[in-house]
Amino acid sequence: MSRQRIWLCIAVMVTLAVQGCMVAESTYIKKVEETESLSKQVGALEQTNRDLKTENQGLKTKVSDLEKQLSAQRQRMADLEMSKEQKVQEVSSEYGAMIDKMKAEIAQGQVTITELKGKLTVNMVEAVLFDSGTAEVKKQGLEVLQKIVDALKDAKDKLIRVEGHTDNVQIAGSLARIYPTNWELSAARAINVTRFLQDRGIDPAQLSAVAYGEFKPVADNGTKEGRAKNRRIEIVLVPKE
Repeated sequence: MSRQRIWLCIAVMVTLAVQGCMVAESTYIKKVEETESLSKQVGALEQTNRDLKTENQGLKTKVSDLEKQLSAQRQRMADLEMSKEQKVQEVSSEYGAMIDKMKAEIAQGQVTITELKGKLTVNMVEAVLFDSGTAEVKKQGLEVLQKIVDALKDAKDKLIRVEGHTDNVQIAGSLARIYPTNWELSAARAINVTRFLQDRGIDPAQLSAVAYGEFKPVADNGTKEGRAKNRRIEIVLVPKE
């Protein structure tokens, strides 16, 4: 073989070796880059996992807080229901005491007593308390009111509202100078009854006087009997809020 051919073979072999090294180096660099990319992805996933765990813990805390709030609300509702039931029972007890003290007046139709949903109402017709067209409580009426006072003295946790009501007959003549309308007459009657209750020891902070005039009838004003029922004083007991 000639020297020229020998050098040619050597040149070819060197070229192939260099090319092989370059291919190996290129593959290595590619693998390194892939490893770095995967490492970054793993790091990102680990961070996401940590974030999710933190968020999950926060949600668990919120759920726990909400459950505590819900439990507290349920307890408050139960307490309110119990308190309401106790107040209704107290009113029922007062209702029984009132009925017992006023048997005679109830039998004569002068007084009616009703109880509904924790509200006690004593309804007294005008004739038992007042003379026609006046607001001063007469002697018979004072006796009836005293029986009510005796029943109310233990009702310290109740509000006592005294309501004045009239029929729809307009006030005329000299009486109109004192009570221009049924508003004034019903107000004067309610106030006088309220002051009597206060004078007999009922806490004035429990008391209020309300005038309804002719505007809350319980019967037909077209009849004599209906007008008589509408002329009344109502004493209403309701639990304090």
